[in-house]
Amino acid sequence: MLEADDIFISGLILPLEGSAEKDKGKGIRCEGFGRVEEWAISGYEEGSPVIWVSTEIADYDCIKPSGGYKKFYDHFYAKATACIEVYKILTKASGSNLTLDELLAGVVRAMSGMKCFSGGLSIRDFVVSQGDFIYNQLIGLDETSKKTDQLFVELPVLIALRDESSKLVDLAQAQPGSLPGNLRIGPKCGDENKKNLAATSGPTEEDEDLKIARVLQEEERWRSMKQKKSRGSTSSTSKYYIKINEDEIANDYPLPAYYKTSNEELMNARLVPLELLPLKPCAEIDVTIFGSGIMTADDGSGYICDGDSTHSSSGSGASAIEGIPVFLSAIKEWVIEFGSSMISISIRTDMAWYRLGKPSKQYAPWYEQVLKTARLAISIITLLKDQIRVARLSFADVIKRISDFTKDHPAFISSNAEVVERYVVVHGQIILQQFSEYPDDTIKKCAFVVGLTKKMEEKHHTKWLVKKKKLLLRNEPNLNPRAAIGPVVSKRKAMQATTTRLINRIWGGYYSNYIPEESNEGTHCEKEVDEIEEQEENEEDDALEEKLVVPEKTQTPSSRTRQNKSSSGSKEVKWDGESVGKLPTGEVLYKRTIVHGDEIAVRGAVLVQDDEDDFPAIYLVEYMFEKLDGSKMFHGRMMQRGCQTVLGNTANEREIFLTNECMDFQLEEVMQSIHVDIRSMPWGHQHRKENAVADKIDRARAEERKKKGLPTEYYCKSLYWPERGAFFALSYGSIGLGSGSCHACKLKEAGDRERFKLDASLASFMYHGTKYSIHDYVYVSPYYFSSEREAEIFKGGRNVGLKAYAICQLLEICDTKQSKHIDASSVRVKVRRFFRPEDISSEKAYSSDIREVYYSEEMHTVPVDVIEGKCEIRKKSDLGPQDVPLISDHVFFCEYLYDPSKGSIKQLPSHIKLRYSTGQPNDDSTSRKKKGKCKEGEIDSESAKMKEASEGNRLSTLDIFAGCGGLSEGLEQSGVSFAKWAIEYEEAAGDAFKLNHPGSLVFVNNCNVILRAIMQKCGDADDCISTAEAAELAASLDQTEVDNLPLPGQVDFINGGPPCQGFSGMNRFNQSTWSKVQCEMILAFLSFAEYYRPKFFLLENVRNFVSFNQGQTFRLTLASLLEMGYQVRFGILEAGAYGVPQSRKRAFIWAASPEELLPEWPEPMHVFAAPDLKISLSKSLQYSAARSTTRGAPFRSLTVRDTIGDLPPVSNGASNTSLEYQGEPISWFQKKIRGSMDRLIDHISKEMNELNLIRCQRIPKRPGADWRDLPDEKVKLSTGQVADLIPWCLPNTAKRHNQWKGLFGRLDWEGNFPTSITDPQPMGKVGMCFHPEQDRIVTVRECARSQGFPDSYKFSGTVLHKHRQIGNAVPPPLAYALGRKLKEAIESKSLSS
Repeated sequence: MLEADDIFISGLILPLEGSAEKDKGKGIRCEGFGRVEEWAISGYEEGSPVIWVSTEIADYDCIKPSGGYKKFYDHFYAKATACIEVYKILTKASGSNLTLDELLAGVVRAMSGMKCFSGGLSIRDFVVSQGDFIYNQLIGLDETSKKTDQLFVELPVLIALRDESSKLVDLAQAQPGSLPGNLRIGPKCGDENKKNLAATSGPTEEDEDLKIARVLQEEERWRSMKQKKSRGSTSSTSKYYIKINEDEIANDYPLPAYYKTSNEELMNARLVPLELLPLKPCAEIDVTIFGSGIMTADDGSGYICDGDSTHSSSGSGASAIEGIPVFLSAIKEWVIEFGSSMISISIRTDMAWYRLGKPSKQYAPWYEQVLKTARLAISIITLLKDQIRVARLSFADVIKRISDFTKDHPAFISSNAEVVERYVVVHGQIILQQFSEYPDDTIKKCAFVVGLTKKMEEKHHTKWLVKKKKLLLRNEPNLNPRAAIGPVVSKRKAMQATTTRLINRIWGGYYSNYIPEESNEGTHCEKEVDEIEEQEENEEDDALEEKLVVPEKTQTPSSRTRQNKSSSGSKEVKWDGESVGKLPTGEVLYKRTIVHGDEIAVRGAVLVQDDEDDFPAIYLVEYMFEKLDGSKMFHGRMMQRGCQTVLGNTANEREIFLTNECMDFQLEEVMQSIHVDIRSMPWGHQHRKENAVADKIDRARAEERKKKGLPTEYYCKSLYWPERGAFFALSYGSIGLGSGSCHACKLKEAGDRERFKLDASLASFMYHGTKYSIHDYVYVSPYYFSSEREAEIFKGGRNVGLKAYAICQLLEICDTKQSKHIDASSVRVKVRRFFRPEDISSEKAYSSDIREVYYSEEMHTVPVDVIEGKCEIRKKSDLGPQDVPLISDHVFFCEYLYDPSKGSIKQLPSHIKLRYSTGQPNDDSTSRKKKGKCKEGEIDSESAKMKEASEGNRLSTLDIFAGCGGLSEGLEQSGVSFAKWAIEYEEAAGDAFKLNHPGSLVFVNNCNVILRAIMQKCGDADDCISTAEAAELAASLDQTEVDNLPLPGQVDFINGGPPCQGFSGMNRFNQSTWSKVQCEMILAFLSFAEYYRPKFFLLENVRNFVSFNQGQTFRLTLASLLEMGYQVRFGILEAGAYGVPQSRKRAFIWAASPEELLPEWPEPMHVFAAPDLKISLSKSLQYSAARSTTRGAPFRSLTVRDTIGDLPPVSNGASNTSLEYQGEPISWFQKKIRGSMDRLIDHISKEMNELNLIRCQRIPKRPGADWRDLPDEKVKLSTGQVADLIPWCLPNTAKRHNQWKGLFGRLDWEGNFPTSITDPQPMGKVGMCFHPEQDRIVTVRECARSQGFPDSYKFSGTVLHKHRQIGNAVPPPLAYALGRKLKEAIESKSLSS
């Protein structure tokens, strides 16, 4: 309380010139002398506060407080420090032009190392609270200032600080007025209490009570701030991180400059050094740095090679960078990964990690400085690494060595050792970070590091607390002094999605009620953003399931068996009306009853207390009956609230879902009846408006009832079947009939009957719903005949060792008389084994038809439970068509006999009469035989005629986000759809779509603009929510284009794969979660479905779609489709199991109108090393759309050799787009994919730079070879430069990145392709991109084949465009499989009607 009167001094008095430590023994301890007449603060010019107290005898410099006085002294010292730091900032040339926020940011930076502020105490709040004090101290300096100096009293920013302090005081204090004891808090009137204190102040005439009250209040504020510190310090650790002072590094950077903006870019943005930001996240960051640029897929090209920051490792030349313009949110941390020849700088925002590529010309000088320091760190580490004893080189020795560098050395700073030392110390943050990451402990802890750290501390570098790697709690204070500043806004925002009012209401309503950061979902989702992204391409984590974040409110549906529940209740129950029939067991049926005065009827709903749930359970009354003992019962089907389903908190609170779980209850257990409307809405686009009006009235009525406290009225329009991952339309004719029949019971009984049933004649049996008879052909588990699977060899050959089902013929069902218990495991059957080509050799498998099998005399007796299904063996001429992307039937052919004992194959002898399967192949397509070949670009006339003839029976389809047309290609080949219209934003991809679908109308435009134009054309602009920009662009469309836009009623099927993020929406620094979501393209995609109301809808997306944005996007998508009235099915499929020779997991959502059948998932046909791809629906319930095929499938997996083994060799950078094949196709896949083409197109390769080409040439040509097989040596390039053959950044960071497996990797002939990406790069996320035998990156055509595109399929644009089109596409074979199931659903409905 140094500012109050009657203060005396106790302490050790030393001579003014002496050192406190050195002369401590010479001091004299004095107690209670004084009194203190005045105090003063000096040290403004020196930059460090000195506090003086004066008595009548002498002036005393306060050196160190005693332990008991420390908390008071620290408070005042912090105030003095704030004065000094404000003085330092304001006396700079630019100080007078600062804003208050810029001033506060600078002060916070300078004071952030003070111990009293460590761990979370807000420096900004403290400085603002002392604004009046700081103002009075600085204006006191005006008396001694020169006449030419600007006076502090005239500085607007200082006045603003004082005024801000006054506001804080006014808010904190009680209302001015008299208090007991004449104590007044607050100003007596006007500015009466504002005294102009000079730098040296003494007692004033201020009222003593007011003075003491003011000081006590300030102490209380300080104490409360310290308490906040203890609450906010949970994220701090004992580790310190040294930060850089901007003043010290300013001379190494260009003069201050502002970013020259375009209309789309940031305003008033000063270019700043990246090193002002800590290299790691810290407890308090006062610097806010943003970034902007062109975002592309991370392909490794951000690495700077050989000291040249103008070229990337991709060697793609000087072609313009193609990508998405983005404006990033605030950068949170950054990292440098480097080696002797490569440097990579990455930054992290709250959204993702980004690797920096080539800087803009304007920013290059700022970026180059960081690279220069990184190169210096490389040189120092290299220098130390070459020493026999690292400890011998001190800090000074290293500085001397650096100053000896010649001017052409990449790390040259200066020949002057003092200049070098200054540079090393002020940029020490970067250098120390590189040492901390280096794997060699002797270098990490060497004398140079110790010396540098000490030098930085001597330079008054402050320390910043490093934050733990955890999510910040929402109630944790935001200590960034710029937090209150509005975000930097772009002149042109990302276009918000054009939506219908229904979609906007669902998504906007959700985000107005649920803020993701506040929800409990966050506790389930603590993965870092980069970990989530990495999961998509990381093939090591395939065993992980896709987990939906389940809100705590979500209840787990309990699995109930059909049983009676007894009750000890004594409620009055009586039947209302006569009986209506009897159950087969004799119990009497009734339609209506009264339970304790509450009327309950069949098809009504009741509440029953559930011991396993917080909510009472809701049951639909199927029928009521009286047992023979007089007990009054009802049979009910469970109805689940929306929050208990996969929808979680996105569900409508009034909507409930019927399930297939049922059981008997005593009517006494009924708590009460509830109102549930079994709802059926008119379907179709023509009913949209009337349904919207009815829904609005219904919601208003429900809201009114809620206000009045009336019971909730529920409605039900869907059946939830989690075991099948779907919501189905209600079968109104089978619900609540009161006849004693229950549809759910029938399903369960049918399932029980289908498990296993043996025919008494031993001629057949039923197993899992399929009937097997003598002479049938069956699949048998392949591991029954071989003891163990071969171990996985390496990442790129994960399918090596996996086997397809063994094919056998049932010859006899063995006698079961001796068996006490008859089931599938005890009953045995005699079978004849047929062999596959892969059972003989890999060479035989490569050259044989995948559907061929070989007869043998090998017999086995196997249990029924190893049988996996039925298949057929036919004559080869009776097989289905050869030109389909995927084999969808279980049909094989046999022409040869195989003797496993001799290993010989010979023509099937005439005496062996195969019993061929009867009936037509399970395929409605007709096999066509063609002779001759067609030329490049020539359209097969017969195919075109057949396609044209069938178009009338196909679904008229709109493909949105169409890309080059992979999804449409597969669907069209299945015979179910015709892509009449397509929307694609990227011109090159749109051109590719046109080339391959000449009958389609392709709109190369933003889908938001197209939707606005369509709704405007149809007179529904009032129902369309869009930006003014979208409306303006829609109005400017060419009239011909508008006329070609499809109308509601014309579109039967909508499909597409919307990106999870808008073109730059989720990367933009927006103010709220909803503003980010509004830019998501999925809103526009769903709005197309809502407006057109097609019969069918298919959404495709990356595997992580179900967990993206904490699962909210996935759940809201389901909720939106259900709200429209659709039936919905969801799941994740592995493309490799559907005839695609690569690993590619994708999420799909099917939707079908309530009048159609919802398509099933296609059966996986090829073995592939992927687990059951599960979606977690609740805490204990998971769903897999398709079984894993690691245990077997009808066909083997396709290999790299199967896919590209027939293609002619080409060199690095091959650019000839049309070549001769130079050979006939060998494998079944090659014959199918080549079709009738006689010229090979797009067999072109990206060109690697010289260094990467040398590396590729040195990678061994064997399975699994990658960068780890490179020799540790240097190579001399044609430019004369010497570079490391091993990219040094890889071994230095391998531990954190799974050894960087696959980078610079070769494909394996017998393995599969990794996930196809948009730009294959040896340093990319999927780095295994080298040909198995040739020294080059895989070609465009090879990538296309890996996706299942036929050789006739054309791509458009540059080589990068073509790779992007392929990498973004849905594999046509997978699309074909989905189309087949859609066609089956349509045909099944047609037959049933």
